[in-house]
Parts: sequence; structure tokens; C-alpha cells
Amino acid sequence: MQINRDQKHRLSVCSKLCFAIGGAPYQITGSALGFFLQIYLLDVAQLDPFYASIILFVGRAWDAVTDPTVGFLVSRSPWTRYGRMLPWIVFSTPLAVLSYFLIWFVPPIEQGKVIWYLIFYCLFQTMQTCFHVPYSALTMFLSSDQKERDSATAYRMTVEVLGTLIGTAIQGQIVGGAIAPCIKSNRSPAVVEVDKSVSYSYRLQKNAYMTASGVICGIYILCAIILFSGVKERRELVRPKSEPPMSFIQGLRLVMGHGPYAKLVMGFLFTSLAFMLLEGNFALFCSYTLGFRNNFQNILLVIMISATLMIPFWQWFLTKFGKKTAVYIGTTSVIPFMILLVCLESNLIMTFVVTFAAGVSVAAAFLLPWSMLPDVIDDFQLKNPGSRGHEAIFYSFYVFFTKFASGVSLGISTLSLNFAGYVTNGCSQPDAVHLTLRMLVSAAPIVLILLGLIIFIVYPINEVVRLNNRKELQKLRDSEQDSETDSSDSGNVV
Repeated sequence: MQINRDQKHRLSVCSKLCFAIGGAPYQITGSALGFFLQIYLLDVAQLDPFYASIILFVGRAWDAVTDPTVGFLVSRSPWTRYGRMLPWIVFSTPLAVLSYFLIWFVPPIEQGKVIWYLIFYCLFQTMQTCFHVPYSALTMFLSSDQKERDSATAYRMTVEVLGTLIGTAIQGQIVGGAIAPCIKSNRSPAVVEVDKSVSYSYRLQKNAYMTASGVICGIYILCAIILFSGVKERRELVRPKSEPPMSFIQGLRLVMGHGPYAKLVMGFLFTSLAFMLLEGNFALFCSYTLGFRNNFQNILLVIMISATLMIPFWQWFLTKFGKKTAVYIGTTSVIPFMILLVCLESNLIMTFVVTFAAGVSVAAAFLLPWSMLPDVIDDFQLKNPGSRGHEAIFYSFYVFFTKFASGVSLGISTLSLNFAGYVTNGCSQPDAVHLTLRMLVSAAPIVLILLGLIIFIVYPINEVVRLNNRKELQKLRDSEQDSETDSSDSGNVV
């Protein structure tokens, strides 16, 4: 009987791969936007840093607000012949692709540029949320076996890091081949007379961004098709809700009232912010502070290659030594390289070496949050057996906190560059800009990482607790299945 149940809960490799591929669009577009949107708005769209900071902050803040909203809507969605989560993914894809493409288009209007980018950035974030929140919650409906969910999560994280690599490679290599000449002037670019060759290079650069976005849009659609075709939601895992629909405040109280979830979210909030600050400002740091304007896309690619290669290692590590230990080792390993990076002179080879080593920690930052969230949800279900059907809410609030804080950090970092005197598309930057960039890619992330690790000290779900929860939850599910079977048999006898 137990063997049959184990086989029933087991996922095929094909199902895990199809599920994992569904996570690629979020990371491909996320890496392109994270690494390149700031420098695109400043040097290609040629927006003032103040307006660029508004776009980045409002877009991320709006994205954060839509996450719990979509989470509530998903949790209230009826079951269809295709499941509860998959229809959201299918219907959001066309608008997500269209709005993403228009983000990388420079409109032929000067006065309306800020509104243009705000509208399409917010629209894309909304559609992306309608894809990603159901996709994240889909983990809980693949299997009731924690090992199978962890395995599917490892597949997903490997593909997502590979997606980040693909996004960085496509955007970086296409755009990197069409970098416009910098402006050798101390004056504002608005009053600089640009010659024909510079104007032609500028048009090539705009076209390169559009070409890269077109390729990414095609991959986005392909991944959505594979996910929909190869993954089936298990209806028997859709546990009936025991409570009426909740408001935003009630949902917030529910998830933050569960201690392990609150500590996990707050810990990863700080560590994720550290890596987001590094991601958002690294292209500018490489281009101006290190002086690798023509090689920054290759440096970004090295980080992502390293992270992709190290995902299997971290999956083995957290299985062998525990997830909490992996958090401490994986996150702290990046600190020496952050310090070394800002202390280096402009040495391209050493920069490649340091960034490859830093990618080891980036892999851990990708894998661990999504591997640990199901453990917290299992803990909640075990302690609250009468409160069911809230998986999407837990995932959406985690993404909400991370994205909102990310919006604040990106807005503040871009605004800091404005106060430091950033020169749009300049060949050189003032010393204050170099100092600001060093702080944004080293000092600030290190402080955030240390704060996150302090919070993880009180995170209660270690390996002993996790394994015990797994056993108790499996007993609870088995007893529920046996009760349902007995009820069905009794009904048939009658």
C-alpha cells in the first residue's frame, strides 16, 4: 500500500523538466531588466536619473502590490479542466510579451517618455505576476511528497539560473555589439552637438535593444507552451477551503502571524536586497568605475555561467548538511569577493576571476528561498489543519515583500547617482559617482547580508523539525485519504 502511494506521488523526469522550463521566462526577462534597464533608461532612452528612479521605483512598487492581489484571485479561482493555476499562465502570456517588447522601444516623443515607460513597465509587471504567482504556487500541486517537490524545485532553480544566463547572454551580447560612443564633454548631453556617426551608432543601439527583446519574447512564448503541455495539476491535492475569502489585511495577518514564515521572509528580504542592489548597479559599475564599457556584458555572463554550474552543488549541499546551514555558507561566501571587487584596479582578467567566484553565492541565493518556502507552508498546514487553500497567498506575500523592497532600493540607488552628478552616456563620471557605485555594489549589500543572517539565527525549522513535519504531515494526509476511502466504501455498501 505504501509503495503504491510512493509511486503515485512520484514525478517523472519529463514532468519536472516541463515544470522547470516554465520558470525560465520570469528569470530571462528579470535578468534583462535587472541588469540592463537602469543603464538603458539613462544612456539609451536618455532620461534624467531622477525620472529613471521614479520609473524603477513605481514599477517595482506596483509589481509588489499586484502580487498579493493576484495571489488572492488565484486562491479563489475555480477548478477547470486544465487546473486552477495553468489558465492564469496561458491568458497572461500574450499581454506580457507585448508589454515587455514595448519597454525596450524608444518612443518618438520627448515629453511622454516617462509616461510611456511607466505604463508598459507596470503592465508587464502585472502580466508577469499573473504568470509567476500561479506558477510558484503550482509547486504544492505537483505532489504531496516533500522529496518530489524539493526535486522539482531543484530542476526549476537550475533552469531558472540557466534562464538568467540566457537572458544575460541574449541581452548582453546583442546590445554589447552595438554600444554607442560615449560623449566626451563635461556639459549636459542635451547641449552637446552629436555628429552623424554618433547618431547612427545610437540608432543601432536602440535597434539592438529591440532585437534582444524580440528574441526573449519568442522564448517566453515557447516556455509557456511547454509548461502548459507537460504539467498537470493534481486535483486530489486541492484541499477544500474551510474559511471564507479573506481581505488583504486578513491575508497579511495570516501569513505574518506564522512565526517561521515571518522570519524566513524577513531573512531572505535582506539577503535578496543585497543581490538586487548588486544586480541593478553592476553594469554601471563595470562600465564606469572599472572602465570596462565594452566588456561589461561578458562580465555579467561569467557570473551567470558560474551560478548555473553551481546549482547542482547547492542542491547536494542542502540535502547533505541542511538548508539552514546552506543559507549561512552560501550567502557569506560572496562577502570576500564583494570587498575584493571594489578594491581591484581595472584588471579585466582578475575581474573575471572574482566575478566567477561570486557566482557561486548567487546560485545559493537563487535556490534557497524557493526550496525553503514549501517547508514553511507544510509547517503551517500541520499546525493549522483546519485552515486550507492558502498556498498562493504565502507565495504572493513573499514576492510582495521582496519586490517592494527591491523597488525602494533601485529607486534610491538611481536617485543617489543623480545626487552624485551622474553624466548620461559620458565617457567618465565624477568621483562622487564612482564612490556611490562602490557603496551600492559592496558596502550596502554586505550590511544587508549580515542583517539577514542575524534573523536566520532564530529561524526555527532546522533539519530535525523539517523531517519531523514531513512525517507528521504525511500521516495526516494518509489518514485523510483512508477516511475518504472508508466513506466511499460505506456509501457504496448503502
